[in-house]
Amino acid sequence: MIPKEECVFIIDDDPSVRNALSFLLRTVRYAFEVYSSAEEFLAREPYDGIGCIVLDVRMTGMSGLDLQEELMKGGLSMPIIFITGHGDIPMTVRAMKRGAVDFLPKPFEDAQLLTAIQLAIEKHRDEKSKQEYLEGVRRRIQSLTAREYEILRHVIAGLLNKQIAFELKIAEQTVKIHRGRIMQKLGVTSVSDLVRMAEKAGVPLALAR
Repeated sequence: MIPKEECVFIIDDDPSVRNALSFLLRTVRYAFEVYSSAEEFLAREPYDGIGCIVLDVRMTGMSGLDLQEELMKGGLSMPIIFITGHGDIPMTVRAMKRGAVDFLPKPFEDAQLLTAIQLAIEKHRDEKSKQEYLEGVRRRIQSLTAREYEILRHVIAGLLNKQIAFELKIAEQTVKIHRGRIMQKLGVTSVSDLVRMAEKAGVPLALAR
């Protein structure tokens, strides 16, 4: 059973398709929501959980590809599985380049769609986990004082304590104390872990004078 905080969003203007997909997802106990148009989906409250979108390409009003573009502009990273009875190669390439997980021509096997949904949700769960980790790293880095941040930039640039002390015109012992506080605040025990964390957070290297 899929966890309740994960949801599949069905967007298709064909009621028979919506009913068929709803029945399929209900039988395998997926949480899902159904929308008859892209506009109806966009009117929904923003969804911050884990999930994926099963999206028809050609619909009355906004097309599936247009909705994909709109969601990208809004920063929504939920994976999309396109379904269509009118797909062609250029359309498929366009959708996949923009990050679509799959492009299924109608009619498709239930197993194909369920496999695509499983992969999409796993992909989104992994992306959300990485995003949450990165946000946590940035919060910890923001907790550093201005001096600690300055020393961090020198440490990840590969400078030794005495070199940092020379660059900043402070005592080497002061650098050691700040380094210890930096490691404690960021929750790391080695310089290599510190460097990896800083790189992920986009901390710029200090430039030696």
